[in-house]
Amino acid sequence: MVPHLATALTGPLLDLEKKILEATPAIERWFRLEWQEHTPPFYCSVDLRNAGYKLAPVDTNLFPGGFNNLATEMLPLAVQAAMAAIDKYCPDARNLLLVPESHTRNPYYLQNIARLMQIFRQTGLHVRLGSLSPDITEPTPLALPDGNMLVIEPMVRSANGRRLGLKDFDPCTILLNNDLSAGIPSILENLHEQSLLPPVHAGWAVRRKSNHFAAYDEVAKKFGKLIDVDPWMVNPFHAKCGEINFQEDIGSECLADNVTMLLAKIKKKYKEYGIKDQKPFVIVKPDAGTYGMGIMTVRDASDVKDLNRKQRNKMSVIKDGVAVTDVIIQEGVPTFESINDAVAEPVVYMIDRYVVGGFYRVHAERGIDQNLNAPGSQYVPLAFAQQHAVPDLKAKPGTAAPNRFYVYGVVARLGLLAASLEMERTDPNPEVY
Repeated sequence: MVPHLATALTGPLLDLEKKILEATPAIERWFRLEWQEHTPPFYCSVDLRNAGYKLAPVDTNLFPGGFNNLATEMLPLAVQAAMAAIDKYCPDARNLLLVPESHTRNPYYLQNIARLMQIFRQTGLHVRLGSLSPDITEPTPLALPDGNMLVIEPMVRSANGRRLGLKDFDPCTILLNNDLSAGIPSILENLHEQSLLPPVHAGWAVRRKSNHFAAYDEVAKKFGKLIDVDPWMVNPFHAKCGEINFQEDIGSECLADNVTMLLAKIKKKYKEYGIKDQKPFVIVKPDAGTYGMGIMTVRDASDVKDLNRKQRNKMSVIKDGVAVTDVIIQEGVPTFESINDAVAEPVVYMIDRYVVGGFYRVHAERGIDQNLNAPGSQYVPLAFAQQHAVPDLKAKPGTAAPNRFYVYGVVARLGLLAASLEMERTDPNPEVY
């Protein structure tokens, strides 16, 4: 299913698609050379927004939880990519320990885990589930919506304390699908003989979105130079504020100043590109954290100065009850895509350096300028038109689905590359690289 674009693809974005398609050999070579220098994250998903005048990533997730939303046609591609990913860390791997989120009762999330297990089994691995929850003290069955069962087991450290596994199960690789929002559990620390992927500093206990987008700024500049486009076409402006306390109204000056500054920068760009039908806005969200919590759309600095109690409560705490102390202020990129009149945004999934599919996040109750990762959202799988990697160069720009999806894959991989740089720079043990 190819979503309807609310505006015909014209102007700047049409030009961007044309330039990306024309520069495909140069782009693919550039990515290939970058991957010789940098290690891609084990897996990753990138939320994109297509505004009709720009196409930009607004979030990059290093613990993607929606593999169940990928089209089944894309599975062989995911298996191949997973083989390439595992080969880097443990070529003779036999066992993989998968560590899911601790709220494992969510049926959709459990389907994601089942899909991941299916992918890694096909790569030739025995896959079992280990729990970080202290409540799991023996093998525990978890029912899937289709009637099948998963079994989750308590994890144990080896006698010498250097390895992590299950009773009678010694994995070569431990794959985290838990974003560590609540902190780094001691059972994951000081593992010297196994690959822990992604590394613990990719979790929200350590990771910051502002670090990611600082790395993305560099990647977007290089990319802009490579294909001769304004980096802003693929990059949202951003700023950050630390030492925020929404409950006690601390840090609102910093917030208001940055909102004013970003709105002015966006306004200037809108003027430069003749964008008249869109009013600039910014998104304020926690610098760490996920699940679409603590997010606010802001159109004027006064919006953040005059928050009511309900808004303060909403902004002050995120997943696992973690208090918000730092926020990122990001240029709002509206989405002009819709499915059955509901607002939609593409989410692209990658394993290693390969695009393995994606889906549209669709929300009937949200506007084009709002966060769609919220209760009530639905997912429409994208088979990436089966041929996402092979653009149709004869098609008129803006008309062919494979071309649009190829362009999405390129911009998503810019986010992947930025995540790779971010992980290197925030690594507490950099000598490993």
